[in-house]
Formats: sequence, structure tokens, C-alpha cells
Amino acid sequence: MSDSALLWYANRATGAVSLVLFTVVVLLGIAVRLRGRLPGLPRFGTVRLHRTLSLSAVVFLALHITAAVVDSYVSISLLDVLVPFASTYQPLWLGLGTVALDLMLAVLITSLLRARIGHRAWRAVHWLAWASWPIALIHGIGIGTDTGAGWMLWLTLSCLAAVLTAFGIRVAHAARASGRTPSTLLRTAESRTPEGARP
Repeated sequence: MSDSALLWYANRATGAVSLVLFTVVVLLGIAVRLRGRLPGLPRFGTVRLHRTLSLSAVVFLALHITAAVVDSYVSISLLDVLVPFASTYQPLWLGLGTVALDLMLAVLITSLLRARIGHRAWRAVHWLAWASWPIALIHGIGIGTDTGAGWMLWLTLSCLAAVLTAFGIRVAHAARASGRTPSTLLRTAESRTPEGARP
């Protein structure tokens, strides 16, 4: 097997593992926010697991990017990795991956500096994780060579269903905490929309 083929398999494998790990990280982030705990773990254990898996996901993402850059079959430079839509190879799909990476780097760096920048600033940047996950998912669907394969389709749909379910639970919990239903929250938001902004 050639080096290029090995890098291609490594790229595919680390991309799939990154999707699963970042999905679990998002789910654990929601569990932490809801003050939930996993069976057999104290509450702080959920927080620690969230952090540990976040770092593991970053490692697999770094391996995924390294395999893509080192592989000579396509031309992806370090500039393409950091600057969105700069690549000549599939600029849209690769650019979305770059956007997701940049957002994740912002979350990672501010998490490492959390004690210095304060909780409020960290929390504001941490919301970028919500944007990075779907952008990374779309990147994988658009550029992935396994997108049409049955196993990858089921993996992608399972990750999407898990995050949408957890997000729904999070919204319902927030609505209950404020004493309002999701439809009431929607009507309240619409009533606050400036008259000129309505269609």
C-alpha cells in the first residue's frame, strides 16, 4: 500500500473519529450546562470527562489536518488550513472546515486562558462551539469521500439526531426554568421584533 493511500485512510478515519468525539463533547457540554451527571460518575466527573474528550477530539482533529496537508494527492497548505476559502482545492467545503477549525481554536485558547480572561468572556466565546459543530458536519458531508457509504451515512445521521435531541432538551429545560413554553418564548421574541423588521 502506498504512502498516499495510507494518508487517505488516515484522513478518513481521523475525520470520522473527530465527528464522533466532537458530537460527544457537545452532548457532554449540554449535560454539564443542565447540571446532569452520567451514571457512575459524580457531577464533577461529567465536567472532567467533557474537558478530557475535548482535548482528545482536538488531537484527532490535528491528525486529520496533518494527514490532509501531508498527502501529496491534493494540494492543501498550512495557509489553507487557517484562512477560510483560500484553497484552490474544493474551496467551499475545505473553507467550511477551516471556519470550524478557527472557531474551535478560539474556544480551545479561551478555555486554556479561562482563569485570566474571566468566566463571562470565556462563556461568550464558548458559544462558538455551537456554531463550529454544524459547520464541521457540513464540511465533512461536502468533502468526505465516504459520504455516500452506508456506514458513514448512519454515523452522520446518528450524530445529528443526538445533537438535535440534546439541543431540544436544552431548549425545553430553559423554557421550563423561565416558566414559559417554547411557543411562548417564540411569541415573545416575535413581539419584541421592531415593526419595520417584520415581513
